[in-house]
Amino acid sequence: MTLPNDHVEVVSKVITIERHIIEQERATGGATGDFSGLLRDLTLAIKIIYREVSRAGLVDILGSTDLRNIQGEIVQKLDEFANGVIFRAMDHGGHLAVMASEENDEFIPIPEEYPKGKYVLCFDPLDGSSNIDANVSIGTIFSVLRRVTPAETDGTLEDILQPGYKQVAAGYAIYGSSTMLVYTAGHGVYGFTYDPSVGEFLLSHNDIHIPDHKGIYSVNEGNYSKWSPAMQQYIDWVKQEQPEADKKAYSLRYIGSMVADVHRTLLYGGVFLYPADIKSKRGKLRLLYEANPMSFIIEQAGGKATDGRGNRLLDIVPTELHQRTPLVVGSPKNVDEVERFLTTTK
Repeated sequence: MTLPNDHVEVVSKVITIERHIIEQERATGGATGDFSGLLRDLTLAIKIIYREVSRAGLVDILGSTDLRNIQGEIVQKLDEFANGVIFRAMDHGGHLAVMASEENDEFIPIPEEYPKGKYVLCFDPLDGSSNIDANVSIGTIFSVLRRVTPAETDGTLEDILQPGYKQVAAGYAIYGSSTMLVYTAGHGVYGFTYDPSVGEFLLSHNDIHIPDHKGIYSVNEGNYSKWSPAMQQYIDWVKQEQPEADKKAYSLRYIGSMVADVHRTLLYGGVFLYPADIKSKRGKLRLLYEANPMSFIIEQAGGKATDGRGNRLLDIVPTELHQRTPLVVGSPKNVDEVERFLTTTK
């Protein structure tokens, strides 16, 4: 039976995330399938988390557990659930040597009964989960590294504490009006939208490129009084109209969920900032679980990511499992504007 030409065209454009991962791996010399298997397991975990998030108002997983994580923050029930889902999906596949989660005080070893693989997974199981009661978009962020310790042995802290430029992949899932999975394996950035009717992530955003510049900034201005004078001057500047320089005031767009704010910045351009302040002098965001993966994605899309002090964020060598950092990510010209203020203003 011959299908109509228009039907053939539609079918040929349906690309699942699994097919995309396999095709990218085939194009990479020496591919073994381990990386594809890792991402396949992780995608399953994300589907399970989506299922629970999408019905969060119907089941008893909202609210806090009365426990505190290593950051001193109350652990939300959804955080705890998502953390467990990712661990159980990833512990037995033989792809990982060790894991690290924002919610765990120490790194997470692979159980003794399972084989040890060549990759390392760092993740924030549910970024922005405190916002779910207000139906605000939240997400899962992940980072994949190659282990540096001997093969088939237990992974160690050394495997985890690597600079961000050594990531082999990074991505995030955003649970909102639709659920999307955005990832890079070092060869561009791709977005997949989940179709619950077929249970698959389908390619919807091919080879994403962030605009060079956009008059949009995203930051929590409630912290203005705690910022350095240089940061305050930058914020004052973006609000100014300068007709002689053909500059309009920038628009503020701030959701308060990092994964949602960076996702919007990636698609529309502009800059997302989470600077240091007098209360959080080392910054607030976690280098391994939030800043590194998001910076890798932004750079792969043609953007820039710095620590707001003139340093490329992916060059920072971590020394602690839960190290924090200031963050400036977004369109390259927007990031350059911020850096000019933060590195030259007295």
